[in-house]
Amino acid sequence: MGAVHLLTIGAFAKASGLSPKALRLYDELELLVPARVDPATGYRYYTADQLERARLVAWLRRIGLPLNQIQQVGALDPEQAADRISAYWEQVEAEVEARRRLARSLVHWLTEKAPSPSLLIVDFAVRSDIGLVRELNQDTAYAGERLLAVADGFGVRGTPASTAAVRALRDLEADPDLHLVQAGDLLNALRGALETANSQISGLESGTTLTAMMWTGSKLALVHIGDSQAYVLRDGELYQITHDHSVVQFMVDEGRLTSEEAQSHPQRSLLVRALDGNSGSHPDVNLQDVRPDDRYLICSDGLTSVVPDSQVQAVLRDAGSADEAAGTLVAMARRGGAPDNVSCVVADIREAAR
Repeated sequence: MGAVHLLTIGAFAKASGLSPKALRLYDELELLVPARVDPATGYRYYTADQLERARLVAWLRRIGLPLNQIQQVGALDPEQAADRISAYWEQVEAEVEARRRLARSLVHWLTEKAPSPSLLIVDFAVRSDIGLVRELNQDTAYAGERLLAVADGFGVRGTPASTAAVRALRDLEADPDLHLVQAGDLLNALRGALETANSQISGLESGTTLTAMMWTGSKLALVHIGDSQAYVLRDGELYQITHDHSVVQFMVDEGRLTSEEAQSHPQRSLLVRALDGNSGSHPDVNLQDVRPDDRYLICSDGLTSVVPDSQVQAVLRDAGSADEAAGTLVAMARRGGAPDNVSCVVADIREAAR
């Protein structure tokens, strides 16, 4: 048998696209171990057969895959590795899209040159109903002078999870200096409150969605994770201002399902992001421009899974008050069978009397 040809670390680095420094690091991590290390000089040597793995490591680093995950991918067969990379990239794209929306909101906020705004106030109403099938109401809904929130708990201890999520935001709302916080800083405060909630949920073996708005006096700071939803009715038109973090929504975004097919898909309740105490919380946060006569709705999927958007729009458009709208929407969900808990918060924006 002929001797195996060994490549010096310099030659191997050039062929693989990895730097000698990176190769030394990957050796220490046992990610890419040399074929031979000279016992006297410590110089590393590699075989040509190792180039394929080295190039894979280089490509995975270029897409940003963490080193510990590269180790895991390297131990998988090609099909499993492809699935793992696809799942990682789906997460990256979701996080980039969330940052993109936040950047657009911040750019708009920083460059806005509007005249002195009118003094705006909020009228609100909240309803939460157990529905007709569930034994417990695991939703938590809240509306106050500055905070509007709906959390939809799931799992054995879903109620404590949803309660903890809303409580974290209520603690923020109770801060006496909150009115001094700039709108941009408020987004960071909301993100921090969700991190607090997520740590409190740890150990419950349950989780919750959370969709909430914090009122700044001229804007609404929106924080959202999961598949509860927020809408605004403006000039008679209904707009959804949150994006569901669910498996079926991802499939709709990819063109693999239609919105109609998603409504009856068996995995429609499966979430890709939520407050579950285990994974890091990655909420969407942004600023919403507010206009007089806007009507906002935050609701759990117990409403939207039963009542179509067209009927939600009609109720929000025709109801004479936030209280009437909230009561009507819950009643419609019950008439539709209400297989899940149903919660909604309705808020009307109006100019204060001068």
